[in-house]
Amino acid sequence: MICTVDVVLLTLRDGALRVLLHRREREPFAGTLALPGGYIHADSDRDTCDAALRVLRDKPGVHSPYLEQLGTFSGPARDPRAWSISVAYYALVPDTLVTEAADAVLCLVDDLRGLPFDHAQIIASAVERVRNKSSYSSLPVHLCQEPFTLPQLQLVYEAVLGEPLNKVSFRRKMDELDVLEAIPGAFSSGNAHRPAQLYRVKPAWRRALSLSERAI
Repeated sequence: MICTVDVVLLTLRDGALRVLLHRREREPFAGTLALPGGYIHADSDRDTCDAALRVLRDKPGVHSPYLEQLGTFSGPARDPRAWSISVAYYALVPDTLVTEAADAVLCLVDDLRGLPFDHAQIIASAVERVRNKSSYSSLPVHLCQEPFTLPQLQLVYEAVLGEPLNKVSFRRKMDELDVLEAIPGAFSSGNAHRPAQLYRVKPAWRRALSLSERAI
């Protein structure tokens, strides 16, 4: 039996949600784009989360501020080599931390074709999880490079959710989630509008989520 981890690394670029895919070097499906993944190292990985962090570090070279287990995908048909099981994770990373190497590319999550194994299903599950969770949590803040303004953060939420948000309701929701702190004396510059306050995520929420009982 084959046991692996696969990581759905999501970021925003040009206002759209994208996933990082790597071109496979080996068979099966050599030369095709696929999720970064790898075998679990039983002698060194403490658990599947440790294995997923290693995959992110070794393949895309990314240290993700947020990583969460998505689910388990298994069966005899997903890998032509043998019956296999994959523990999938998803990571949210600011665009500035993602570099497209020669063997990697950022692809629109809604325009994926010809992926090997069951990677299309894994990505679809991750995108559904992120979009659902973003409506009632602080999840999208992990896509922002600090510092950021509230209008910038609202644009991130709107890109993930795929719909415009009311400014007053959004700011009320951010106050309710209580994950942001204003940076004293720090304001945006370089535009014709009044400088906006810059924010960062409170240390307690850098690797966790604040949840709300109601959606945005």
